[in-house]
Amino acid sequence: MTMNVITKESIKAFVSSKSFRKSNMEVVVRPEKTILTLFGNEIAYIYHNNERTLKIRNAGWFSKTTKERLNALPNVDIRQKNSKWYLNGELWNGHTISICNLSNYKEEYLQRMKDNKKALNDINKFVELSMMSTEEFLQEILNLD
Repeated sequence: MTMNVITKESIKAFVSSKSFRKSNMEVVVRPEKTILTLFGNEIAYIYHNNERTLKIRNAGWFSKTTKERLNALPNVDIRQKNSKWYLNGELWNGHTISICNLSNYKEEYLQRMKDNKKALNDINKFVELSMMSTEEFLQEILNLD
């Protein structure tokens, strides 16, 4: 499924901690965290701690747009069944939840590549990903360019 242009632009700004505002999306950068908003509702946070913790919530909106925006983030897979949302296979009420530490996400992703022997099939891609900053890495694997 292709990602909406505004989703790509807002998520790219969000993972790079760059201010952004377009249509119904805004990225607000504060000293302690970066906030992703949809229609003024805070739906995701990246904390500016050593781990770069990513947290999400749906702000009470179980909408298609909210789900699309959140699904564009790393380690987020929201599916809907019988009007209920499932986050990474578990029933989710939409309340704030920690998803991952982005500083570790790159290493975990590269380790999974090694474990699945993907690195052996495309060693150049593995090396390229290894050399990237966390922000560049996230943009690359989330297809945000």
